[in-house]
Amino acid sequence: MSKNREHFLDLPDKARNESVSDIPLLSVRGGKRLRPEGVRNLLIRGTNWIGDVVMTLPAIASIRKTFPDAHIAILVKPWVADVLRLCPDVDEILLYKSPGIHAGMKGKVRLAGELRERRFDAAILLQNAIEAAILTRMAGIPIRAGYNSDARGALLTHAVRRTREVRQVHQVNYYRAMVQALGCEPTDIGAMLKPGAEDQKLAERLMSEFSLEKGSFLVGMAPGAAYGPAKMWFPERFGAVADRLISELNARVLLFGSSGDRKAIEEVQGSSSFSLLDLAGKTSLREAIVLMSRCGLFVSNDSGLMHVAGALGVPTVAIFGSTNPVTTSPSGKRTIVVRGKADCSPCLKKVCPTDFQCMKSIGVEDVYRAARTMMKA
Repeated sequence: MSKNREHFLDLPDKARNESVSDIPLLSVRGGKRLRPEGVRNLLIRGTNWIGDVVMTLPAIASIRKTFPDAHIAILVKPWVADVLRLCPDVDEILLYKSPGIHAGMKGKVRLAGELRERRFDAAILLQNAIEAAILTRMAGIPIRAGYNSDARGALLTHAVRRTREVRQVHQVNYYRAMVQALGCEPTDIGAMLKPGAEDQKLAERLMSEFSLEKGSFLVGMAPGAAYGPAKMWFPERFGAVADRLISELNARVLLFGSSGDRKAIEEVQGSSSFSLLDLAGKTSLREAIVLMSRCGLFVSNDSGLMHVAGALGVPTVAIFGSTNPVTTSPSGKRTIVVRGKADCSPCLKKVCPTDFQCMKSIGVEDVYRAARTMMKA
């Protein structure tokens, strides 16, 4: 039997981002703070990847709490928009279509013109890139706030000093620290994604379409990872965990992922003794999210879908090898991390240059018992 207790990582509040007191105190150039007075039309430049977007949701909630009467629009790439459609703190989603009509210098000028026409009073830049500061400056937005990262401090009216300390905390607290330095009120962290009535109708339709019976115990699995193979636990072990959950708990296992996860998902299905429902590339992100919200358990590598599951409040088992759970574990209180044991972990590499010991050290029993622990909790 694996020494599974060595692998369980019940992160304390400091890393799990539940406590406001753990957020580093940062300074703003000139001691400036954002004031709700006069800000009626506010733009947020969101982050570009699913997991990063989820980890900004508490910061967005703080912005909403501070600017309760403002119209809040968020500018994001199209492939993350479906996540924000389940966020109650955003009024409008603006699409940054690059690739597409906003690509290249001509596209940036076009986008800046579109933003200028909206006459935003202020912009808060959650994205770290200098491009976000240039774009909002070109758009004539008078108040531009964000981290002084990527040599963009001079372009910001409210530049937050990004310290070494804040780069080492959980990413949720990284973004919360920035907006709180700007004067935004702190908020608690709970289920940050909330499917509405239309989402529930969509979930019912999809349940029927995929022959998923009401009342059945659904388990979601995400065996892929966009960042690289070093983040991926072995497909045959996912398959073995699926078999245990099906044979012992009469679960129905759903495999989530993009078309890029096809190989991993086919290997999980091929190693299982049961028929698993393959949804990879067969749903939109919104459809995947509403189906995930119906799951009683989610088992995942460190991935964007792992963060979505945690933000939905679904009991989540997160498998970590090459990446650092202290900074990127799923948020929420219904999650548990199973961490690999290796001297070189976390290495943050896309491809393991040695023997992949961090993932080899995680056995089927470790993940299965973590799943049972979450179900009992």
